[in-house]
Amino acid sequence: MPRTRSLVTGSTGYVGGRLVPQLLDAGHDVRVLVRDERKARAHAWADSVEICVGDASETDDVRSAMQDVDVLFYLLHSIGTGGDFGATEREMAERFATEAKGAGVSRIVYLGGMIPDDEELSEHLSSRGEVGDVLLGSGVPTTVLQAGVVIGSGSASFEMLRYLTERLPVMVTPRWVNTRIQPISIRDVLRYLVGSADMPPEVSRRFDIGGPEVLTYLDLMQRFAEISGLPRRRILKVPILSPGLSSHWIGLITPVPASLARPLVESLRNTVVASETDIKEHVPDPPEGLITFDRSVELALTKIQDLDVPTSWSSASTAGAPAEGLPTDPDWAGGSLYEDERTREVAASPEHLWSVIEGIGGRNGWYSWALAWRVRGVLDRLVGGPGLRRGRRNPRDLVVGDAVDFWRVEETDDRTFLRLRAEMRLPGLAWLEMQVGSTEGGTTTFHHRALFHPKGLLGHVYWWSVFPFHGIIFGSMQRNIAKAAEELERRS
Repeated sequence: MPRTRSLVTGSTGYVGGRLVPQLLDAGHDVRVLVRDERKARAHAWADSVEICVGDASETDDVRSAMQDVDVLFYLLHSIGTGGDFGATEREMAERFATEAKGAGVSRIVYLGGMIPDDEELSEHLSSRGEVGDVLLGSGVPTTVLQAGVVIGSGSASFEMLRYLTERLPVMVTPRWVNTRIQPISIRDVLRYLVGSADMPPEVSRRFDIGGPEVLTYLDLMQRFAEISGLPRRRILKVPILSPGLSSHWIGLITPVPASLARPLVESLRNTVVASETDIKEHVPDPPEGLITFDRSVELALTKIQDLDVPTSWSSASTAGAPAEGLPTDPDWAGGSLYEDERTREVAASPEHLWSVIEGIGGRNGWYSWALAWRVRGVLDRLVGGPGLRRGRRNPRDLVVGDAVDFWRVEETDDRTFLRLRAEMRLPGLAWLEMQVGSTEGGTTTFHHRALFHPKGLLGHVYWWSVFPFHGIIFGSMQRNIAKAAEELERRS
């Protein structure tokens, strides 16, 4: 029997990055469509899949990726992009629907949101519903899985729940904490996704998927506190917190930025409880049953404690992240490029120097004026940026695509070079590079470079206003990284 060839979109995102190995284990031949091959190569499954480089907004790229595909797993979304993200999602879905039909794809599997009856939908849920309609109308048999809150290490919903509960023993909350929801474990979501590929061709419809319990968000917070060994949280509910205010409050307290928190919060005002369980006819429950909320939290916390979080909500690039060139472009095709470059000899081995460089950010900090970094992080969050709360996926290891506070790993090679692209709110593009150079006479050369491509007059003003502080920020960063590497050398 021929193996199923599956195309996974969104494969470097939270769900897609976990779905690919599940499909491989189920015997699928997997192709992934990615804009940046380096992000796919950072995953352990990279050598086991066919990597197709292309843009989901380009018809020719989509058509090429769809050739000889049996099942399309459609996991793309534009949540948190601002503007009319619904129109963007609809246009993208229409493009894939048309090309899937033309290529003779036998099934589309889509993960969307649970749509309640007789309620005014949030913009996010409404868009999820429209995408499902587009795919169901493609003429290709389609499975639309509709989930509520997904619980798993690294999911945006889980991180929001976790940080709110851990950091706020007393909370003033809006009315949506009483909304009834049916959380589901990421493991059950993946099982449903994989199982949906084998549905018979006459099945083309929506299926609600949820865990075994219906709870309120307040229940989720209190149960999380109990599982984590925290005292019971004190909750004061008030009717005046709008979704906008709630999202900014969440953006300040949790790693989830306000731009992503807002559509999540707006969706929480809707009741998301499964209206049917027909999915079991095609993807039966395992003998032990569905994973409970408590068990989902325990599994997620264990993954976090063991530093075994394969994907995170921050795995996906910030929507609208610039793609207009790299600082390595000859003569900088984009115009002005300011540069601050420093070189230092470090009395440590390349291995020890790299160990410190690769561990930068998150709980390890930035090896310079800590207060300045914290203030910059707070200011960034106040204007809708990620700030410093995203931290790192792993405190010791970095791969392309990883978020590091308000930076993202744009390039890294074998223990010698790291380039971070800034994702904080700036009037331009910024990069930070660190390179382990040659070793001679018992010392290792450490190159450190900050680059900035200004946008408009404000960008130039910004660079020259912060330039006088570079000696304090970047100079001390390089010195302290060098000292940390030398301390490792002495201890070894």
